[in-house]
Amino acid sequence: MVSVSLCMIVKNEEDVLERCLESAAELVDEIIIVDTGSTDRTKEIAARFTDQIYDFPWRDDFAAARNESFSHASMDYCMWLDADDVLLEEDQTSFLALKENLDPSVSVVMAPYHTGFDENGRVTFSYYRERLIKNRGGMSWVGAIHEAITPVGTVLYGDFAVTHRKTRPSDPDRNLRIYQAQLDAGKELEPRQQFYYGRELYYHHSWEEALAVLERFLEEGRGWVENNIDACCHCAYCHKELGHDQAALEALFRTFAYDRPRAEVCCDIGLWFFQREQYRQAAYWYALALTCTRDDRRGGFVSPDCYGYLPCIQLCVCYSRLGDQKRAETFNELAAACKPDSSAVLHNRTVFQSLPEGFN
Repeated sequence: MVSVSLCMIVKNEEDVLERCLESAAELVDEIIIVDTGSTDRTKEIAARFTDQIYDFPWRDDFAAARNESFSHASMDYCMWLDADDVLLEEDQTSFLALKENLDPSVSVVMAPYHTGFDENGRVTFSYYRERLIKNRGGMSWVGAIHEAITPVGTVLYGDFAVTHRKTRPSDPDRNLRIYQAQLDAGKELEPRQQFYYGRELYYHHSWEEALAVLERFLEEGRGWVENNIDACCHCAYCHKELGHDQAALEALFRTFAYDRPRAEVCCDIGLWFFQREQYRQAAYWYALALTCTRDDRRGGFVSPDCYGYLPCIQLCVCYSRLGDQKRAETFNELAAACKPDSSAVLHNRTVFQSLPEGFN
């Protein structure tokens, strides 16, 4: 069985750290905590689980802090978690099984990161992240924000997931502030950081500036395919906010130059036509979404609802508006197979039951 060092960077995490460490403590062989300036009970809580607690002055660089945490690890693999992450019971079992059987020649284990949830706790947004990294394997974190490790050697895709459970909002301006400080200092952002900078501008409603950054990112042609597709989508969202309706649609179509259609993009195009009451065109794109194969291992952001529930519930509405209630009801039941407790599904059933017999 391989050994694992849990390596964490923390600051003022007294509300979530215990929950995180309780979920992981029995899975790992040592715990490394790097504190970047806590003023609450974070270090006191950490001390209940480990005596390896180190101070590291924060310098607006997540990669530097994570590399510091890895530098103290002594086990075969380093595993990272954020303080508001947890391993659910079923994932703890899967993790232990992987740890027991992991081939030591594996350099990196990728695992799903669940970060978005509906009102019933079902995952609505996830993506794979590098989760176990071979210690002293020549890999390090890069990127002051949205830091990442570029895998080398053999990569394995694990089936245990890490669940991100925030209990409070983080500083909404931190990432943009760091990016702008880098630019003010004359730093040139590499492609991945340029992509995320454009997204930060979008989140801050700087539509025109975000559009300029993302267009430049795409034109330079140095981005990873999944980031390129996501950049096109965010260009579309910026155009929509700016009232450039046709340009928004064209930006979505641009994603097809990079790879096969993604269900998420098809749903966005379907929504474009739906909002203009062009229900036949909308139905075409929602139906196409249902033919798209979900492949989380591509590494891109995945919205599971787009591969079943969302296109089905939208097809129900489209066909109802087109007067085909029988087909609409069929798609409502297909949506129910994905989410039996959906309020939209239950509402639609009530509507269909109220229709006169034979109405279509």
